[in-house]
Amino acid sequence: MGDVKDLSFKVEPAIADGQDFYGARIRAPSPDSALLGIYEISKILTAPARLEQTLANVASVMSCFLDMQLGMIVILDQKGDPEITATSGWAERNEGRPIDTLPARVMDRIVATTIPVVSENVASDPLFEGAVETITKTLGAKVSFIGVAIKSDSKVVGTLSINRAYGGPNPYAFDGDLRLLTMIANLVGQTVKLHRMLSADRQRLLNECSALEKTLELPASRRRQTTARPPVSGIVGESPAILEVLDTIGVVAKSNSTVLLRGESGTGKELFARAVHDLSPRKNKPFIRLNCAALPESVLESELFGHERGAFTGAIAQRAGRFELAHGGTLLLDEIGEISSAFQAKLLRVLQEGEFERVGGSKTIKVNVRLIFATNKNLEEAVAKGEFRADLYYRISVVPVFLPPLRERPGDVSLLAHSFLDRFNAENGRTSIFSESAIATLQRCYFPGNVRELENCVRRTATLAHDETIIDKDFACATGRCLSALLWTGSGHGAYSNTDAGASAEKAREALGSQQPPVALPAAPIEAHEAGGSISEREDDYSASGRRMIDRDKLIEGMERAAWVQAKAARILGLSLRQVNYALKKYNIEVKRF
Repeated sequence: MGDVKDLSFKVEPAIADGQDFYGARIRAPSPDSALLGIYEISKILTAPARLEQTLANVASVMSCFLDMQLGMIVILDQKGDPEITATSGWAERNEGRPIDTLPARVMDRIVATTIPVVSENVASDPLFEGAVETITKTLGAKVSFIGVAIKSDSKVVGTLSINRAYGGPNPYAFDGDLRLLTMIANLVGQTVKLHRMLSADRQRLLNECSALEKTLELPASRRRQTTARPPVSGIVGESPAILEVLDTIGVVAKSNSTVLLRGESGTGKELFARAVHDLSPRKNKPFIRLNCAALPESVLESELFGHERGAFTGAIAQRAGRFELAHGGTLLLDEIGEISSAFQAKLLRVLQEGEFERVGGSKTIKVNVRLIFATNKNLEEAVAKGEFRADLYYRISVVPVFLPPLRERPGDVSLLAHSFLDRFNAENGRTSIFSESAIATLQRCYFPGNVRELENCVRRTATLAHDETIIDKDFACATGRCLSALLWTGSGHGAYSNTDAGASAEKAREALGSQQPPVALPAAPIEAHEAGGSISEREDDYSASGRRMIDRDKLIEGMERAAWVQAKAARILGLSLRQVNYALKKYNIEVKRF
């Protein structure tokens, strides 16, 4: 179960008043004693103390008004593993840990179904098979068990259970005990939620304090440089790569030099172009943009230069082009690497002379425009192949600015994700937040679509999430449904190792984002085909994702360990949810329902 904090306490009075109450050993707590117990537990839960100490005190008070041999509170971490274990009644002479008396199968059943588990005699209950010897050695030969789920909102965060001596058929009021334990579990769940919220806020404040201290430790010259950086709206990031780009833009914006923004699709080229305009002396003039790849050549010429009335069919009136509209301001031409060779010649004249004629007209028009170009294409390679004019290349590549892909600025993933989630909440009237596991999942992802893909991922996950708190299991990559993973070689589940990301990032830097890697094909089925294996043989041996399918016995064992919850079994077996589902259908295994 991993390293768990064991907090075992002897049954001693935890409060000064009510000595007769603590001395009482009753089998079925009366309403008065149960009410007094709830009252004392509520006082403990509202007192300022560490969560571990608070839960240990609760377990100690429970032992005073419930006739039990062992009481146990188990709090689970984000992965579903025991994080804190608080017990009462565990003798120091006992070997092992208290949690050894609670089988994983029982805990998984409670967590997966949220239904209480009651066993009058654990020795004859198949759920406790494998743990009977430990229970008998530490608690006695005949022991009963009651366990309930601890929930925070609709999410199970732990279990609350008691063991007591078994004295024959139904000697205890199990219904009354269940109601009482459920009330205590609800109080504990709210306390756990509050402690985790406070812990997250404390960590955030510590991070902000640490960042401030690092800033103050910088040399005076560096601090002046940092504070002198002009504010840029819409661009989120604190990584060295993005700060270097902002510094470059801050210098370039002061001049009228032509800027060429280069980077992969989704890195925010239009935002940075807008930043150049906003930081320039032309900020009060128009900012006009046009995607050159979205229009055919004939329409593109009319859009850029305008047209006279009757110049072509449908030209019922004179129209000013983008160059005229941007006079005195800035014009962004996106996807400049996609224009045809014929149009490249027309554009070159405008760049050289600063003048043009409308389509169908003869009047020469002069404009004063700051030009910004953007592309994700490798222009050097295009020039070498004769696809892009060399003279136009030198004309537009006066000040090239390379925008870093998201994988080269992993520290900005959390900032961007929170920014996109805040925007989503504002648009939809929601209050969704990320858990630590959700942010860790995002930071492991490769994001071939960069910031655009991250925004889509955040919006999709926030839309489909069942709770206000988004966890790692809410993401498509957690269930093997991340379609962007098909574009890249890697694990195929949307999350990539640092090694894979680093290698692909180096290739992308060399190609300047001009090409997408080929779709990865499963290696095993190809080898079978080359070896002469038939299609039916390959379908029998391999699952839908191309990996060799797990055998039947191992699959059943994993499903039993996961209380027949497919998502949990997938994590235990190291497979995706789709692979587990495929294998269950392949072996015709009926999923048990509890």
